[in-house]
Amino acid sequence: MLVLFDIDGTLLETRGAGLSAMARALADLHGPGDYTFDGIDTAGRLDSHIWRDLCRRHGLPEDDATHDRFRERYEHHLETVFRGEAVSRALPGAIDLVDRLHGSGGGNDRLVLGLLTGNYPATGRLKVAQAGFDPQRFPIGAFALDGADRRALPPVAMRRYLERHGTAIAADRVLIVGDTPHDVDCALANGCRCLAVATGRFSAAELADAGAERVAEDLSETDAISRWIMELAISA
Repeated sequence: MLVLFDIDGTLLETRGAGLSAMARALADLHGPGDYTFDGIDTAGRLDSHIWRDLCRRHGLPEDDATHDRFRERYEHHLETVFRGEAVSRALPGAIDLVDRLHGSGGGNDRLVLGLLTGNYPATGRLKVAQAGFDPQRFPIGAFALDGADRRALPPVAMRRYLERHGTAIAADRVLIVGDTPHDVDCALANGCRCLAVATGRFSAAELADAGAERVAEDLSETDAISRWIMELAISA
């Protein structure tokens, strides 16, 4: 079983630190300005899409070289805000659940954890580490640079599982844990299972309507959630 966690709104919250760091990165590259996110949907989307929307909103260049420079400055400023005024805080039950599942997996391929997120690789891992998670708990990852949209990410994670373990994993043996309808959609589009948590902008009812197989208010029901996931893994 491969369990893939979203980051923002699922494992942790940064209270706008990422958006603040993005705005500072734009200022580095393009000069001072009011780089607002008004009208730009950020929940559950790829950072590369958010960057492109910001460029179009503010009339900025969208070429690959500029994107590379933006990512470097964004990482720099996210590190800076975490050293100063911002925090990355784990959401209720998240660290406990990750630790339990990691321990239950026994270090083999029966239950493997990973990240499936719209974050860039470096900044996503930075958020995870700053929130108190052991990044080594997540040997598999699929990030913003790995696909044109979120639906493209589960196959990337499955390919990386194959590369790491030498055995392919079926889509119905992949569980995606997320807090937005985008997470649910990418799971359903690829034939994966989905656990949705109402710790982001969307209610439990909205996530259920989106088609999530199971919905929890948060991850603090650790016993029940970990038991359910282990039952899925054992039945694999």
